[in-house]
Formats: sequence, C-alpha cells, structure tokens
Amino acid sequence: MSPGTVKARGSWASKTEFILSCMGYAIGIGNVWRFPYLCYRNGGGAFLVPYLLMLVLCGIPLFFLEVSLGQFAGTGCITVFKIAPLLKGAGMAIVVINFICTSYYNVIISYPILFLWKSFQAQLPWENCQNPWNTPRCVELGGPEQLHMMMNNSLLSVSERLRTPADEFFHNEILQISDGIGSPGGIVWPLFVCNLLAWIVIYCCIINGVESVGKVVYFTATFPFVILAVLFVRGITLPGAAEGIRFYIMPQWSLLTDLRVWADAAVQIFFSLGPGWGGIINMASYNQFKNNAKFDALLIPVVNCGTSIFAGFVVFSVLGYMSHQTGLPVSAVATGGPGLAFVTYPEAVGMLPFPQLWASLFFVMLFLLGVDSMVSS
Repeated sequence: MSPGTVKARGSWASKTEFILSCMGYAIGIGNVWRFPYLCYRNGGGAFLVPYLLMLVLCGIPLFFLEVSLGQFAGTGCITVFKIAPLLKGAGMAIVVINFICTSYYNVIISYPILFLWKSFQAQLPWENCQNPWNTPRCVELGGPEQLHMMMNNSLLSVSERLRTPADEFFHNEILQISDGIGSPGGIVWPLFVCNLLAWIVIYCCIINGVESVGKVVYFTATFPFVILAVLFVRGITLPGAAEGIRFYIMPQWSLLTDLRVWADAAVQIFFSLGPGWGGIINMASYNQFKNNAKFDALLIPVVNCGTSIFAGFVVFSVLGYMSHQTGLPVSAVATGGPGLAFVTYPEAVGMLPFPQLWASLFFVMLFLLGVDSMVSS
C-alpha cells in the first residue's frame, strides 16, 4: 500500500492526535473501577509482577502488531483482512461485536450524566435514608449501632440484607431495578434522556471523522488526568488515606502461586488495551506510512498501565478515609466494577467537605473517560 493511498483517505493532522486518540481508546472507566480492586484483591504490589509481565509479553507486542497492520494497510478493520481471504469475515464480526459493546458502553456513560445532575443539589441525594426511594433496609454509615449492623450484614439473607443510602440510590432511583424478570417495568426516562444525550455528544465528536476526532481528543484525553491529579491531592490529604493506600499496595507474595492472579493480570491487559477490537487498526490506518509505530506501541501501553496504577492511589486514598470515618475495615468497603464507581466512591465522597464539588469532578472524569473510549472506537 503506497503512502498516497493513506493521504487520499485522510490522516491525522499530527502524531499527537494519534497518540491521544489511542490513549483515549485504551484508558477508560475500567482503569478506575476495575484495576485498583484487582490489584488489592490479587496481592497488592505483588500483582504488579504478573501485570507488568503480561504487558511486556502480550500487551505491547499485540499493540505493535495492530498499529503496524493498520498503518501498513491504510484501511479499516473491515477490509484489512483481505490479506488473508480466509479471514474476510473477521472484519464484519469485529463491527458487529463493537456495535453491541458500544451500545452497552454508552448506557454506562449515561450514568455519570445523571449522577452529575443530581450532584448539583444542596445535599447529595445518597447521603441519607430520608428519600422516597429508600426502603426500611436502608442504614446510614456512621454511629456504632449502624456499624454493628453493617458488620453483621453478611449473616442476613438476601431478602433481609441491609443497604447503604448510596446503594439504594443507585439501584432504586438511578436504575429503578424491578423485582425480577417477571416484572420488567417500563422505560427509565431520566436514563433514556441521558443515554440520548451521550449519543449526541459522541456524534458531534465524530461528525467529521478523523478531523473532528483529532481535535476532540486534545480535551477528552487530557482533562481526566487533570481531574485525577486533583482528586489524588485531595485524597492523600484525608485522614485514613495512608491505611487505604497500604491496603492497595501491600505485597502478598504468596498469592503469586495462584493461577487466578495471573489470569486476572492477562485479562486486565487485554481488557484495557483492547487488541482484537479493531479500534487500534482503524486509528493506525490514518497514520503516515513511515510513522514510527514502535515508539507508539511502547508509549501508549506504558501510559495506560501507569494511569491504572495511579488511579488506584486516587481510589484507595478515599476508601481509606471512608474506613476511618465509619470504622469499617478497608477490606469491607473495597469493591470493583460499577459498585465502586457508582456506590462506594460516591458514598465516600459524600463524607467530604464540599461533597458536591468532588462528586461533580469525579463524574465528569468518568464521563470523559467513557466518551474518549467511544470516540476512539
């Protein structure tokens, strides 16, 4: 494929645009809500051994392979597989899978929009149990009585299990989850509007293809780092932050003999860098033919993994503060997935002075991380 073909198709205005786009593609919500918990659960600092090993042995080589393939072919994931006619259906399969995943992912990034809107109230709605969506099982974290009840929560049946205000706010007010598959319920209109708004934002970002994406990523790929830095400074200055960070990074070398730890490290590398999804090939296809792909394939995965590790300090410093305020051990408040982003962390933020400010920054960061991944896909 000649360089002229790439130019006729369009290309990034600068190398910076490509790097920022790839960073936005790789660095997403999973860096904040998945890696910190995996690190804590799988041996703390010891988890970095299999994680970084998987980065070197799998992540960087696969990233380099896809950047090189896209840059050399100068075409997207649908037609790039013409190099092997047997694989011509792989490109269409990638598109179908991406359609399903982006539809799901856009729903996820609509949650921060609704949380952000709710954060502008005089009192955060997930701070107490005096709301229409709360149930008799709602218990506010705080006093000794509540602490005793929460510590014994695991002894209760599922139907009797106690809930925190943030838990009930997320499930009963934001998601409005029904009682079961037998009662599916109706459309949750606030989420529907936020989902539509998220799609409009995505469309505006990609309306002019590589030209508009290249400009948007200057903001969407960099501003989350600014917010992370602000939240980090705030987090480490809180009482109890050191205990939370200690739980996060304290090495447990014995866990390295557990195959699950190595599997989690490999899955996280694949989950975060996103090889095999077509995004890397698509973005690299807009590179200049003689671009230094080796440098890109080293820089982007390293920055991605560094961001994951840094996000862990941000998250666990605040969880340490939550542990300090409630008397619960860090292990009891630490969680992963949507529960960390939309229940535990907001709950901890609600205990800070000026909670509306910190909640707003956190949910803006989540939204931008999600938008950047969607735009770059």
